[in-house]
Amino acid sequence: MIVLGVILLIIGLIAGISILWTIGIILLAIGAVLWVLGAVGHAVGGRRHYW
Repeated sequence: MIVLGVILLIIGLIAGISILWTIGIILLAIGAVLWVLGAVGHAVGGRRHYW
């Protein structure tokens, strides 16, 4: 999810499409939260790890 967010950020920046920029930021933030939750040991989506 983090990689997809970064890709959308880059495409949105190059193409000048602001909705891609916004979606990229949202996906990047959600991916970072899930990564942190998985790293500290909380179950994410019924799993003990998230990758």
